[in-house]
Amino acid sequence: MTDGSPRDPDDFCRTQVPARPAGRLDDARCSVQALLRGDSPMATAAPAQRWLLIEQPGPWGRDALTESRFDAAVAPDLARRSRAEGVRLLLVRRPGDRLADSGHRWAYGDSRPGREGLWWSVRSSDADLLTAPWDGSVGEPAPGPTYLVCTHGGHDACCALRGRPLARALPAPADVWECSHLGGDRFAANVLVLPHGFYYGQVPGDGAELVAAHSRGRVALPWLRGRAGVPIPGQAAQHFARGELGLLDVDALPVVAVTQHTPAGASVERWTVTLAGPDGDVVTSVESRPSAVAAPLTCHATHPAHSRTWHVAFAAADAP
Repeated sequence: MTDGSPRDPDDFCRTQVPARPAGRLDDARCSVQALLRGDSPMATAAPAQRWLLIEQPGPWGRDALTESRFDAAVAPDLARRSRAEGVRLLLVRRPGDRLADSGHRWAYGDSRPGREGLWWSVRSSDADLLTAPWDGSVGEPAPGPTYLVCTHGGHDACCALRGRPLARALPAPADVWECSHLGGDRFAANVLVLPHGFYYGQVPGDGAELVAAHSRGRVALPWLRGRAGVPIPGQAAQHFARGELGLLDVDALPVVAVTQHTPAGASVERWTVTLAGPDGDVVTSVESRPSAVAAPLTCHATHPAHSRTWHVAFAAADAP
């Protein structure tokens, strides 16, 4: 519902529930400070490997599903189902869309190796999503990569301030959607590429190099955060090995084994990660430790915190 008052046509983040306007990209913003500090987005992809995309134009509050025009009676049950089935739920909208532009589309995505796919369907009501199969058995398969740009200003201003311009600028014929919270606010602009589940952060300009890479079945290493579902030490090891070996294909260097050598939660943690290379296993040692400086990691953080930094020592490939 709306009170009938005029809205700024470029404001997607205001809603009847509290969601503050994005404001300006000034020096205090978390993404600006992260760039100044040189924070690396490496090894920060989320664990989810299955996705539910729900087209929902209009404003999104901090909790996008419940603070939007999605059916409030359906939202709690849908959230429970997504948690129970391990499916990450994201609201999506076309860049520039308004509520009237909705085609009531939804998609199920699978990023698990060997099962990659994204299938689009149309719902007659939001309640349809409670019983629809989330397994790729319905819908039309997406013909190529789908680019989800986080523009969720109701969650963090940087997502809107950096994400909206990127979503509008990504070059045709890329299939581009704005999406709700992806995580890693300070790395805005953040992008998730489906179906393989690659996260990117601090994507500059119009993102043309990112789109060009994925159109060739390759990753764009300078902005790669990692692949969803890969263990965090494995993401770090893959990133380093890709750079050293020049192996940028999306399916290159799958993780074979991760062995931890220090207690979980130690100040400095160490692992050995084994990757499957084209000429035999690639073994790396990975170290994670707190950042030297504590800083606010989001625009709304109330106190500074230490992030984790990743350091990788490369070892030679073992012959098969």
